[in-house]
Amino acid sequence: MSDLDAIDRSILRVLQQNGRISNADLAAKVGLSPSACSRRVDLLEKSGTIAGYHARIAHKALDYKIMVIVHISLSGQFAKTLAEFEAAVKLCPNVLVCYLMSGEYDYILRVAAKDLEDYERIHRDWLSALPHVVKINSSFSLREIIDRPNVGI
Repeated sequence: MSDLDAIDRSILRVLQQNGRISNADLAAKVGLSPSACSRRVDLLEKSGTIAGYHARIAHKALDYKIMVIVHISLSGQFAKTLAEFEAAVKLCPNVLVCYLMSGEYDYILRVAAKDLEDYERIHRDWLSALPHVVKINSSFSLREIIDRPNVGI
C-alpha cells in the first residue's frame, strides 16, 4: 500500500464498494479522465493489488446454513507434508478459507455445510481423508456477527 498514491487509494475505495461501476463513473468519482482512470485500474490489476472481481453470494441462499471453523493438526510441518495437504484441501469445494497457522494447530479452515449430516459427509469424505491429518477439531458457528468483504484503505 505504500506505493499507492491518493488517487489509487480512491480508486480502490470506490471499487470495494461497487466493483461493477463503469470506468466513466469511476473516473468522475476520483477526478480523472476515463483513459487515465482505465490505465490506473489496469496497473492495479497487473500489479496484483486488485486480485479480482466477483459476486458475493449469501451462503443461506444456496442452502448452506452451517459455518464450521475447523482446526487441523498434521503429522509434521515438513515442506512436502504441507504441500501435499494444501494441494488436497484446495480440492474440497466446501472449504471457503484455509490458513496455515502458528500455534497449537497447523491449519484453520472455514467450511460451509447445508446441515449436520452434510458436515458429517464433508468430515468423513474430505477432511478425514486429507493427507497427514492427525487431529481435527470442529467448532460450529452459532451466528455471524461480521464478515467484512472490504479492508480499510
